[in-house]
Amino acid sequence: MAVGSRLPLAFLLLALSSPLWAAKKVNLDYHVRLLPQSDEAEVRLTLADGAAVRSLDFDLGNRGDYSDFKADGQWQSAVPKTSEGQRGIWRPASGKSSLTYRVRISHARKSGTFETRMTPSWALLRGEDLVPAGRLDQQDGIELVSRLEFELPTGWKSVETAWPRIGKNRFRVDNVSRLFDRPTGWMLAGTLGSRRTRLGETEVTVASPQRQGMRRMDVLTLLTFVWPQVQAVFPRHPTKLLIVGAGDPMWRGSVAGRDSIYLHSRLPLVSESGSSPLVGELVQVFGRVKGSQRSDWISEGFAEYYAIELMRRAGGMSDERYQSLEIRLARDSHNVTTLRGEQITGPAVAKAVLLLQELDREIRLKTRNKRSLDDVMRAAMRLESISTKEFVQLSESILGEPSKVLDSELLQ
Repeated sequence: MAVGSRLPLAFLLLALSSPLWAAKKVNLDYHVRLLPQSDEAEVRLTLADGAAVRSLDFDLGNRGDYSDFKADGQWQSAVPKTSEGQRGIWRPASGKSSLTYRVRISHARKSGTFETRMTPSWALLRGEDLVPAGRLDQQDGIELVSRLEFELPTGWKSVETAWPRIGKNRFRVDNVSRLFDRPTGWMLAGTLGSRRTRLGETEVTVASPQRQGMRRMDVLTLLTFVWPQVQAVFPRHPTKLLIVGAGDPMWRGSVAGRDSIYLHSRLPLVSESGSSPLVGELVQVFGRVKGSQRSDWISEGFAEYYAIELMRRAGGMSDERYQSLEIRLARDSHNVTTLRGEQITGPAVAKAVLLLQELDREIRLKTRNKRSLDDVMRAAMRLESISTKEFVQLSESILGEPSKVLDSELLQ
């Protein structure tokens, strides 16, 4: 074949690999108007070109939080409700197309405390509640560019989320692991007090409503203290971390969200045992390890193990206190016979920590201190979820032989 006849084919191959063939970008804007008088938020999703999306199939749950749906195009509620909850399907109209609805913000627990709450002067909520999970069916060659904007009540000063800020109350929502970018994680709006710092590659913000007793500088100091140890274990660091908190009647606990943590303002940063609820939630944010097939013990065990271990490595726990903590864990978990379950708490978590401590010692011994449980954690982070069987396989691949520690009835 002559050189001249090869050129059209070469140009074609070059064109096919060129950025000219990149996906068409279509804006998806979320507008959230907070309505404290009715304990609701009005949420509006706007597609710049509705023809880019065939449908969005939402999981509306079974609590009845969502109401007053209005749509350009077609809105269909699934009837009757399934055991998983009601579903709603939006088929946008062509051209600029919007879906508007209302969602209840405050959610109380059986104890009378609140998981999320809106008051006349502030709101502490989760993005997952604002925009429910959905299955996106879009046209080929389309990339949605998602942005979030808040409209605050009169007198409210600011809003904080874990997403990058692109304006006063506007944020860019970009989750590379999901086709449908929706605003997730903890969020806080109102008259707030906040402290900020940069730790490594991460911008850290600690925020709470004013007069809620949140020890913002204490939180930043503890994070600064343990951060080098966190970086040594976890190769993946969020660009932004938000820690929010409030006092009673909010739930007296701590919960990790996407690049964000909720921490009750009266919860001790370091417990009497020496572990840290804050560091435990930090492990959940950084690791994102999710147990599957009745293997919740993996994620919960990792969180508590490192809540203790990172404090010890940072110099915040003496060998004597560490040994005392092991004795307490053994005592608390004495009657535990299995770690398998959809959710584990208390004594089972203590037993999981002891198992992971033994596994760490086994790996260090067999590899002459070249490998450790840190290597197992980093391998688990690469998986979307991990079962007990997969955890054993990962550990033994690092160990180089079958594990005596993991050959346990606790994992059957």
